[in-house]
Amino acid sequence: MTIKVLLVDDHQVVLQGLKFFLNTQSDIEIVGEANNGRKALEAIEQLKPDIVLMDLVMPVMDGVEATRKINELYPAIKVIVLTSFSEQNHVLPALRAGAVAYQLKDIEPDELVNTIHSAFRGEKQLHPKATNLLLSHMTDDTHVIDELNLASLSPREMDVLYHISLGKSNKQIACELCITEKTVKTHVSSILSKLELDDRTQAAIFALKNNIFDHKKNS
Repeated sequence: MTIKVLLVDDHQVVLQGLKFFLNTQSDIEIVGEANNGRKALEAIEQLKPDIVLMDLVMPVMDGVEATRKINELYPAIKVIVLTSFSEQNHVLPALRAGAVAYQLKDIEPDELVNTIHSAFRGEKQLHPKATNLLLSHMTDDTHVIDELNLASLSPREMDVLYHISLGKSNKQIACELCITEKTVKTHVSSILSKLELDDRTQAAIFALKNNIFDHKKNS
């Protein structure tokens, strides 16, 4: 299946760079581009993309407002924010507007492709720099932390983190989730990378600190 992508950015250099790389991907098709949020909405109505790669700071209509309108009018379309800003006042509004992923423009090309694939599957991703900044500034805000967890980890990664918090080994987690031990190791590595943690102990502490048990009950 081909993933249809709309590029939204007011810098031609960025657009050209994205097109140069993404056009080499056999399962990704760039169906159009726009240089502000209003034009993006017009393009979406005509092109019906699966994914929108959205810059934040643009003229006429910025990326946050455009993301909010896309989420309201076209809830099936996934918005990936691709920006130069990892500050709190940019990250949180974008996530609350409905972005399923938040990545910085210094992202490696392969990781961008992975983000597109994950968004297409309905999974969420958050750049580690943005994750770390939000954690450091908002650790007392449970609502924000819940949003952060959802934005940074996929549902399967949340399952693995939950079992890590229970002190289970990779083998036990694999048996519990009916997946291979190798797959568990891959998820653990991804969890540690996204949350910028050093080991399983820190991951378990993070999970307990952020009420992962309550999250599992409500998921």
